[in-house]
Amino acid sequence: VQLQASGGGLVQAGGSLTLSCAASGRTSSIKDMAWHRQAPGKERELVAGITSGGSTNYVNSVKGRFTISRDNAKDTLYLRMNSLKPEDTAVYYCRATGGYYTDSGEPVQFGSWGQGTQVTVSS
Repeated sequence: VQLQASGGGLVQAGGSLTLSCAASGRTSSIKDMAWHRQAPGKERELVAGITSGGSTNYVNSVKGRFTISRDNAKDTLYLRMNSLKPEDTAVYYCRATGGYYTDSGEPVQFGSWGQGTQVTVSS
């Protein structure tokens, strides 16, 4: 599975952005998807996740401001970010995990990362 993230940019504090992540390849094998971010000098952290059934979870710092969603028909993951703060500045990465069986019946688990998209929030 390959992931292509887009939608990042420069926005003023209080503004909004929507990130997209288009999946290609063996997309029917995707189970869970998520957005992570990494700010300069910090470790990558999970921002929001969504299961194949639509259950979501968020890091406390974005609850009530960010909304994760997925359109399985379009093989696309989204992150709507409202009320952005300077501390949301980071490179945002999408991730997909799942599994499938090979033609010979062997199970394969995978985890794929998108290339990252920069979000910069000015104060």
